Amino acid sequence: MLETLKKEVFQANLDLVKHGLVIFTWGNVSAIDRASGLVVIKPSGISYDEMKAEDMVVIDLDGKIIEGKLKPSSDTATHLIIYKAFPNIGGIVHTHSTYATAWAQAGCDIPNIGTTHADYFSDAIPCTRDMTQAEVEGEYELETGNVIVDCFNGKNPDFIPGVLVKNHGPFSWGKNAHDAVHNAVVMEQVGKMAYIAYGINPNLTMNKHLITKHFYRKHGPGAYYGQ
Repeated sequence: MLETLKKEVFQANLDLVKHGLVIFTWGNVSAIDRASGLVVIKPSGISYDEMKAEDMVVIDLDGKIIEGKLKPSSDTATHLIIYKAFPNIGGIVHTHSTYATAWAQAGCDIPNIGTTHADYFSDAIPCTRDMTQAEVEGEYELETGNVIVDCFNGKNPDFIPGVLVKNHGPFSWGKNAHDAVHNAVVMEQVGKMAYIAYGINPNLTMNKHLITKHFYRKHGPGAYYGQ
């Protein structure tokens, strides 16, 4: 079942290691088949060195295991909430990559201060609010998804394909698993760039016209970047 999607999700998880976004088992990738409403996700706590494509777990949008011998990622409920709320996305990545996680632990958005950031994100990468005690002690992973969705009230998740969960770490998404990994790599890099830039000049400024130009030359009906 969904063998091609399993292979894509498996490879995307390995790509997290290749790009230096995860160590040990600190990350996961999923993808959704919108036609069937089924999600393929990495199993929980499995070493990347030992993992195989057939280990990927198939679940429905209610979290029921449809196929697979292993337990799905502990972050599964978060992924499912995001898929339900953002219908245009096809893949989700969660990591604890160093710079993006540092911004999350600081409780700060990653500001859009350069064209590299603007090529992928139309605005700052937002950081969610504090989770309440009830949210943490209740259905924690589900509520994590809910605070992400709440953070995007008034924001376009297609134009800002990532978020920082406060005191936790980054989630990114895209049209498929590969695209979500790509955005996770970009988020880590722009987080690193912003950290360095503010260290050089805490009073830096950004030309908003340049942000708009760089974003819309790659996105939207007037895009002209690439072939």
